[in-house]
Amino acid sequence: MSTICLYGSASGGIDPAHVELAATVGRRIGERGHDLVYGGGGTSVMGAAEAAARAAGARTTGVMPQALMDLELPPQGLGELVVTGDMRERKAQMDARADAFVVLPGGLGTLEELFEIWVARTIGLHTKPLAVLDSAGHYAGLKTWLETLVDSGFARPLVFDCICWTEDVEEALDHLETAPRDRVSLPSSEIVGSFAVFPTDGETEPADGGPAS
Repeated sequence: MSTICLYGSASGGIDPAHVELAATVGRRIGERGHDLVYGGGGTSVMGAAEAAARAAGARTTGVMPQALMDLELPPQGLGELVVTGDMRERKAQMDARADAFVVLPGGLGTLEELFEIWVARTIGLHTKPLAVLDSAGHYAGLKTWLETLVDSGFARPLVFDCICWTEDVEEALDHLETAPRDRVSLPSSEIVGSFAVFPTDGETEPADGGPAS
């Protein structure tokens, strides 16, 4: 058994397909014998995932900053509610309690969570698996744009080796259960050659931006 951290929307008025997806993911997390940690809300993607996971036998833990307690409305029956002082502490608590991460459709907050945990994985700060579940194409445009970062040299191809981007619930959860937990390490020559130009031995960088001597 492991604890899966789920990121997703708390917003109402979104396509019901996203909420249905969340309920399926939550149910399968419980049926597979895992527990759930998430942002603590009782509405939309968040609420559907938590309710379904709990009904399927998962222990559910919500983590919410005090400022959002009256907005996102933690559900009755939640296994544990952790109230934090701010958003940074919220994310830190969720990360620390999780063994793996799944990202469902969401807005700016979900994107922030995705990028923070993904970047940390790509530079070797943790070895926990990560999956983006996108059955309705919510993140399709984002993925296309991110691929251009690789094509144009702003990111290395290995960033996509550290994430499962899929439209299938079972594929996402299979990845979280079975993905290798190797720590990413970049050779210093790759870092220097790809992202910076340093003076050679005996040369110095000029203070005024003029030619080096």
